[in-house]
Formats: sequence, C-alpha cells, structure tokens
Amino acid sequence: MSTLSIDRTGVLQRRIRWVVAATIGYNLIEAIVAIAAGSAASSGALIGFGLDSTIEVLSAAAVAWQFTRRDPQRWEKPTLRVIAIAFFALAAYVIISSLLTVFGRVDVHHSPVGIVLTALSVIIMPFLSLAERRAGQELGSATAVADSKQTLICTYLSAAVLIGLLLNSLFGWWWADPIAGLVIAVFAIREGIEAWKGDACATSVGMLLEKEDDDEHLEHGHQHG
Repeated sequence: MSTLSIDRTGVLQRRIRWVVAATIGYNLIEAIVAIAAGSAASSGALIGFGLDSTIEVLSAAAVAWQFTRRDPQRWEKPTLRVIAIAFFALAAYVIISSLLTVFGRVDVHHSPVGIVLTALSVIIMPFLSLAERRAGQELGSATAVADSKQTLICTYLSAAVLIGLLLNSLFGWWWADPIAGLVIAVFAIREGIEAWKGDACATSVGMLLEKEDDDEHLEHGHQHG
C-alpha cells in the first residue's frame, strides 16, 4: 500500500474525529431516552440498550482522545485495550440481562418510544460505522476500525431490541429479545479478543482485499520484469 501524504493523513484524522463526535452525541441522547423509556415500560432490554450506548460513548471517546494526541499511533495499543474492555463489558451485561429476562420472565409493556428509538439507530449507526471504518482502514488505524466494529455491533443490538419489542408487542413472544442478545454477546466477545490482541485492522475485509490487490500488482510486476 502506498504511503499516505501528510495532507491526506490530516484529512482522515479529522474525518475520524468528526465521526466519533457525532457518534458520542447521538449515543448520549440515545442512552438518556432508552433508559427513561425502559424504566417506564419495565423493559430490561431497553435499559440494557441505553447502558450499551454509554459503553459506545466510552469507546468513541477513547478514539477521540487518541486522535487529539500529537502522535496518535503511539497511543494505538492502550486505546485498543480500552475498546476491548468495552466489548467485554457489553457482552457481560447483555448475557446477564438476557439470562435474568429468561429466568425471571419479566413482563415488558408496549413502548412506542423504544420502538422508534431502536429503529432510528438501525438506520443511523451503519452509516457512522462505515464512515469510520473506511477512514480507519485507509489510515491504517486499528483503533478506528475496532471502534467502527463496536458501532456496528450496537446496530445489531438495536435490531435485536427492536425485533424483541415488536414480537413482544404483537405476539407476546417475551423470549425473542434475550435469545438475540446472547447471539450478539458472542460476537462482542470475539471482537473484544481481536481488539485486545491488536488484530482489528488485519481482520477487516477491506484490508484483506487491499492486500490481495497489492499481491496481484507485485505478481504482474514480476511477470513484466
């Protein structure tokens, strides 16, 4: 891969800061609304969704802090560790919350606010994740890629909570949401392990495709040489 110019590096770093700032702002609002709506509806899933938003804020804030440093690459490993811990905390909460819901058979009330909020998150979060991941891949920043995965997992969690709320409201299927939560927890643990080891950049599809393109160019070069 070609070395980025100083100007291009600056553009990408600013783009990541803007995306992270938008993510933090949205998640702060999301956390407040979700916890309030969850408390009103006695919905452990919605409360958990709000708490998950605070974890996303922690992850995004860690990346924002890193890219305000004079040498962001120097802080790559400590920031990755913070993101990994956020993944593990998210997985732990989702597992505990899901099991409590299953064994306690909590009676969840209909929550129009919760349904609208989670539906908005399913629409908004993928765009934020994609923008940060593309910039992070081009910049070669494992922390930005890892944080974008955190945002994407929050999208899956939003979808799971939304489906759970809808199935509970329409059919009374109270068990749908905790089962989906446990599946998401498995993904969160896997991504947390990758971030802890510093493998987040290496495992992204985009980086693998770029590597294949570079290999093809090298092969063509050898053939013409």
